[in-house]
Amino acid sequence: MDTADSPRTTPAPSHPSTPTPAAPPLPAASLRLLRAAGFVSNFDRFCITPMLLLIGAQLGVQLATVMLAASGYFLAYGLMQPVWGLASDRFGRVRVMRISLAGAAVAALCSVLAPGATVLIAARIAAGAFFAASIAASITYVGDTVPAAVRQRPLSELMTAFALGTAVATVVAGALAHYVSWRLVFALPGVIALYLVVALRRLPEPPRAAPGALLAPFKVVLSSRWQWYVMAVAMLEGAVLLGFLTYIAPALEARGASATLAGAVSALYGVGSMAASQLVKRLVGRWSAAGLIVAGGVQMAVAFGFAAVSLSVPSLVVCALLLGGGWSFMHSTIQSWATTLSPAARATGVAMFGVALYVGSALASAFAAGPAERHAYPGMFLTAALLTVPLTVAAAVGRARCRS
Repeated sequence: MDTADSPRTTPAPSHPSTPTPAAPPLPAASLRLLRAAGFVSNFDRFCITPMLLLIGAQLGVQLATVMLAASGYFLAYGLMQPVWGLASDRFGRVRVMRISLAGAAVAALCSVLAPGATVLIAARIAAGAFFAASIAASITYVGDTVPAAVRQRPLSELMTAFALGTAVATVVAGALAHYVSWRLVFALPGVIALYLVVALRRLPEPPRAAPGALLAPFKVVLSSRWQWYVMAVAMLEGAVLLGFLTYIAPALEARGASATLAGAVSALYGVGSMAASQLVKRLVGRWSAAGLIVAGGVQMAVAFGFAAVSLSVPSLVVCALLLGGGWSFMHSTIQSWATTLSPAARATGVAMFGVALYVGSALASAFAAGPAERHAYPGMFLTAALLTVPLTVAAAVGRARCRS
């Protein structure tokens, strides 16, 4: 960690204000609240995917119409990242989380009570806009309160919670929708969000620089060449991993597997991520950041290689587990890096990192839609394996050279 992330007594010329010294290490109770906020955000984001056909049938609309609820959610989730980041830098991390989760609870209630597709689509877009604040704010909170040298350990804990939210949503949502009601699935994150609005009152607001001009954080973030570099890496990472990850279940279903089996195999990504995150916590400080990135890249390349060679259930099980492991090794390292680059506007920097990640994911998903329609999955996964090489090189070399 260099002086860019250390306390200063005088502001640097390029910064609108002076960063405040970091608080003591993050208490376990605080980390649990942040993990819960990230879990519920990821659960709500991924829960609709296994329910699309059922919702369409019960509301009497085509799949393409219901897809607007999912795509609108993802779009709002991505576009609101810099908005919440700016608000967090200006008004505080905890305050923004509580306000956004209150809005998310209302949006969840509207989703539960939606009488038709139009109201449901609007409610899901609103939910995406409000839940978008939780993950970035929790990561930024860790950046504010934990020294950079050990920051990746609590970030790995957060990544575990995020992965658990994804895995639980993938497995549980389909079963609840089938055996009980899809409306109950939307109610669950709403209830958790409402609980967190109250529980987060116990989370102390970390010290932060006094706010300057409204758009000053964007000026700080976008004036850093390393911030642009990390955003480019994030976009490629989102494309390689998140963009192609979504096609594991369709690849299995194209070979005759049931939707339940395909969803269960996809959920193993979360299992792999949770298991690997425990190992990452032990390796932080022993391995270099570049070494962790390379280890993640190797796992991802091997994972996509398995999928390119065979689309059998065992092969895709290995693929999903290794992708989860690769995510924990690579992404938590790059995410930790992103928290050090613009300490005077940390929330905005993390939010812009998130925008790049989601844009890359969306672009890759769109690119792969054509091959998926033709069931050309082996070639698609081979492309992902090849793209992992420049991603790993760019991330590892950049991290090794950057002194932040």
